[in-house]
Amino acid sequence: MRHWSALLEKIGTVRTFDYEYMLRGSPRPDPLGKLVAAHRIALAEARALYASPVILIGKSMGGRIGCHVSLEEKVDGLVCLGYPLCGGGDPAKLRDKVLREITTPILFVQGTRDALCPLELLRVVRNEMTAINELHVVEGGDHSLQVTKRILRAQGQTQADVDEASFQAISCFVARCVKGVEAG
Repeated sequence: MRHWSALLEKIGTVRTFDYEYMLRGSPRPDPLGKLVAAHRIALAEARALYASPVILIGKSMGGRIGCHVSLEEKVDGLVCLGYPLCGGGDPAKLRDKVLREITTPILFVQGTRDALCPLELLRVVRNEMTAINELHVVEGGDHSLQVTKRILRAQGQTQADVDEASFQAISCFVARCVKGVEAG
């Protein structure tokens, strides 16, 4: 997330945090309620420092927890970098309930090789969501949005080019969310 934080600083203030289980060095995430509580605390701390629109941006589980937080806290947008739609990569274990419940605009940035979020499953869920939702596809990207060197060569790109395209999609989405706040 450090790489993305540095890119996102070009758009606005970025505030990062680690969940308690990460600070403890545990490989196993805390229960959902504890993760949501930690995210809400970080959000409250950020709001105490900054009086601007809030876009929650998270990678994998951080994006999923941000979606849960948006059910309890007013935020202006959500960006999920590699949403983990399939628990453990199992399409029978969909994590789609929260997506069907949110009303906050959301951008998914997903790789075509992401086993945790097959695009055809995400497409079905997106069609059933009530929230405004957008998708930026990283061709050849895995769950971490990384593209293999072979694919990059075939596309005539670098990973930096791929990341820049994702950043531009995020930047445009954030601008639309902020414009909606200012118009509202």
